[in-house]
Amino acid sequence: MADETIGIVGAGIVGLALGREIALRRPGTRVVVFEKEPRVALHQTGHNSGVVHAGIYYPPGSLKADLTVRGVALLREYCQDRGLPYREIGKLVMAVREDELGRMETLYRRAKDNHVPDLRKVSRDEIKELEPHAGGIAALHSPRTAITDYPAIARQFAEDITASGGEVKLGFPVTGITEVPGGIEVASGERRLRTDRLILCAGLHSDTVARFARDRPEPRIVPFRGEYMLLKPDRTHLVRGLLYPVPDPRYPFLGVHFTPRVDGTVEVGPNAVLALAREGYRLTTVSPRDLLGLAAYPGTWRMAAQHWRTGVKEYRGSLSTAAFMRDAGRYVPGVGAQDVVRGGAGVRAQALDRDGTLVDDFRIHRAGRITAVRNAPSPAATASMAIAEHIADAVFGDA
Repeated sequence: MADETIGIVGAGIVGLALGREIALRRPGTRVVVFEKEPRVALHQTGHNSGVVHAGIYYPPGSLKADLTVRGVALLREYCQDRGLPYREIGKLVMAVREDELGRMETLYRRAKDNHVPDLRKVSRDEIKELEPHAGGIAALHSPRTAITDYPAIARQFAEDITASGGEVKLGFPVTGITEVPGGIEVASGERRLRTDRLILCAGLHSDTVARFARDRPEPRIVPFRGEYMLLKPDRTHLVRGLLYPVPDPRYPFLGVHFTPRVDGTVEVGPNAVLALAREGYRLTTVSPRDLLGLAAYPGTWRMAAQHWRTGVKEYRGSLSTAAFMRDAGRYVPGVGAQDVVRGGAGVRAQALDRDGTLVDDFRIHRAGRITAVRNAPSPAATASMAIAEHIADAVFGDA
């Protein structure tokens, strides 16, 4: 409908990819993206590791598996078309202990079911050919895994939206959502704007914004801070591609790994520690409101009871560079605290159910004219264009 206005809350990469998708498939529709910050991609997208995941980790048939594989193809084509960085530097998922080989084999079967391209098992000797300084007794090699610049992609998505006649309203924190006859009214203080449909892509604040829209109370967002070290410039030659551990299936994080960036730096990390604020990029950043919300939610305590040992280990690494690098040194032997400096940090919006379960898959709710993205952690940046297709299909009945 030419006169239709579609509102999107959140100018991270998912919200912007969705705005672009709607503008392309429904010419004449007015897309308005509401963003509380003065710039797009300031939070999760702007603190992303830059990895384009190939689909190794995700259960076949899950939204993560299906949308990641599709998203990689779309993202690669978009970057090539727009001259944005996209480098297939490859990834090794390495086992360093015998007891990790079974989990690695499970990963291999899962990745094959997900049609991860050119994936193969490699031996200790083959690891050395690919990564001369790496440890490991066996690995999975994914040569098509890539790195990119997600903030640059998000900015380009925003330009596409405005070029199509849409708008990205910066400095517009959403404080209220009201259903009115034939549409939705979005409020920011005294400001009001009417839309015909509304899609919530609010990331770290997705549960708060969903409550404005009277969506179901669960899942709730628990912020986890991921902290990075940087290899010193004279040590970056030790890593050619992405080096990852075999992940623990009980935990939705991939563990500390080595990540070359498109700017030539090499990150080591992240860990995963409970942040004391939704935007708690520093250890000292505390939000009493966010803390109270975490403490009052039964799921927080149930999660803590299940994962407290892992939490203690992660906090130890947060406070001590030597402890942080102890695990990393198993993957590049000899690399330690003397080889790194403190880098940046990001905060992951991790959805948590009332029973203490960390939600693993993407979770999207739809109720009438409002659609809410309630969980979109990594690999949401990789899958962003496919997530946009998926949501647009559902909202407009094109599936």
